[in-house]
Amino acid sequence: MLSANFSTAELVGQQAAWLKAYRPGMRIREQGKVVSIGDGIAWISGLPMAAIDDILAFDDGSRAMVFDLTENQIGAVLLHQTEQLTAGSRASLTGRLLSMPVGDALLGRIVDPQGIPLDDQALPANLPCQRLEIKSPAIVERDFVHEPLYTGIKIIDTLVPIGKGQRQLLIGDEGLGRSSIALDTVINQRGKDVRCVYVLIGQKRSKVVNIINTLQDYNAMDYTTVVVAEASGLPGLQHLAPFAGCAIAEFWMHQGHDTLVVYDDLSAHARTYRELSLLLRRPPGREAFPGDIFSVHARLLERATCLNAAHGGGSMTALPIIETKQGEIAAYIPTNLISITDGQIYLDHSLFVAGFRPAIDIARSVSRIGGAAQHRRIKEEAGRMKLDYLQYLELEVFTRFGARVEASMEAAIKRGRVLRELLKQDRLAPLPVTVQLAWLIAFNDGYFDDIEPEAAARQFDTLLQHTRHSKLVLDSPRAQWSELVAHSLATTRQQQTP
Repeated sequence: MLSANFSTAELVGQQAAWLKAYRPGMRIREQGKVVSIGDGIAWISGLPMAAIDDILAFDDGSRAMVFDLTENQIGAVLLHQTEQLTAGSRASLTGRLLSMPVGDALLGRIVDPQGIPLDDQALPANLPCQRLEIKSPAIVERDFVHEPLYTGIKIIDTLVPIGKGQRQLLIGDEGLGRSSIALDTVINQRGKDVRCVYVLIGQKRSKVVNIINTLQDYNAMDYTTVVVAEASGLPGLQHLAPFAGCAIAEFWMHQGHDTLVVYDDLSAHARTYRELSLLLRRPPGREAFPGDIFSVHARLLERATCLNAAHGGGSMTALPIIETKQGEIAAYIPTNLISITDGQIYLDHSLFVAGFRPAIDIARSVSRIGGAAQHRRIKEEAGRMKLDYLQYLELEVFTRFGARVEASMEAAIKRGRVLRELLKQDRLAPLPVTVQLAWLIAFNDGYFDDIEPEAAARQFDTLLQHTRHSKLVLDSPRAQWSELVAHSLATTRQQQTP
């Protein structure tokens, strides 16, 4: 029965057009067969035209990606596996490379590395697609990092600043707050027109749920996409997760938007890649990692950059997270990533145990290009404060042995202890950049010199309230900032005087 929307004449015309365009000829369709399957890897015979990264389809509905080529067989990592997939199943080439949907429709969504929604809501049809792996922008397309990306964390924004388009490594032992710093940074982008992508690689479901709930509680999902590859999922999806998150952010970057992508974490990604490589019988290298592990992470992180105006002026800032064992920063994967990135924020276990949080070790943390994007007023004030802090760290060593110190050194030590209290900050409490400038001026001008370290937090809270209600901006004259600081702290001390 013909549809009411088509007449017989139209159908005949379409058939005639198809026959006119038809050209007889030999058509060859390759078909392979699964030799063995296990641990997320399928070995396939046949398919001589297969190439690396080609997508394979199996007759049961499973999918895989070509990952290794040998003389007689193809090694493929599974992207979707059904219970019916067994040895003997037929495989064929799809003629496609792996891509995923991108665009504004992904804001607020939770997806897997193939772009399949995990939040029980379908994606709109006809979304643009982006290849997971493409070449990083050429040198002529890039610009110098020139704008700051504020995390809302005092010690980072002042001492280890991050610029838009920078790759800043978060490194430290497990449980020291690496993910908390990344979450604070994402939450602090609210209202700043920065689109965020949070990639969870090989994490337990409890952590995945906790991070998603935190983002929802702080209304950060409005401008964030979460890419999830759980620890219980296929290793092939865990390997592709960071590239999927990068593709989403990269699409926005080329549209001229500022983006932030968090890779949590690349240690799990490296272990997954090692697992896949060993299962595919590739020669192991140092710590059993394959020789191309450096190339894999370099291809990923080199795509984070700041584009010049001729190419849209967008940026992609990367915050890769890496785990150390017992503070060993010179291990294989950490040193690889340190050499690829533009600086690192190192979290120290002893500082964490001592109650200094975030437990960032300034002596081993560095931002190689973030200072170039720092606001001139913040940069000037933070430079003076950093000298005092580093001096305090050196003088503090003498106090551990009970040695007597001169009055000037004792004053410097007390000043450093107050500064350490000021640098402490609770998680999920990012601060506006104006507050950063206010407390820096207060410290540099000596307004905290005559208080005890225990009272520093109360003084800071008062300064915080006064600054938030002030109309001053970073470019306001320093005299106005000094007046605000003096009035705020003087009011506090009058209230505390009996």
